[in-house]
Amino acid sequence: MTSSNSWFFWAALSACFAAMTAIFAKVGIQGVDSDFATLIRTVIIVFVLSAFVAYAGKWQNPLTLPIKTWVFLGLSALATGASWVCYFRALQIGQASQVAPVDKFSLVLVAVFAFIFLGERPSGQEWLGILLVAAGVLVLAFKK
Repeated sequence: MTSSNSWFFWAALSACFAAMTAIFAKVGIQGVDSDFATLIRTVIIVFVLSAFVAYAGKWQNPLTLPIKTWVFLGLSALATGASWVCYFRALQIGQASQVAPVDKFSLVLVAVFAFIFLGERPSGQEWLGILLVAAGVLVLAFKK
């Protein structure tokens, strides 16, 4: 799938896998330290992605990548790791139906950060959708 609309297919799949992540993780971290569980998850991801990249013939020499790529992928990795540690800790002490929506507040933050740092300009309709997501997060997070 390489058409201009294939991004939606992959984004929808990402959402499905993210939903499964919350459920599987909530069950998997019972009786295990959340930081240790995050390490186990990360090791498994490294093995699976390594096999996928090798199988797909996409391996390349990482030393040939530009320094800018290394810096920003490194920063992304650090942010991802911090996100996972926080997410697993939240799942261990909270309900998945509350933790996952708050985690998805990242959608709102991505829109704001993309506006500030990348110069992206969402339309009025898109800002409305972003505000509705923010409101939905608050409603779901603070249910009684």
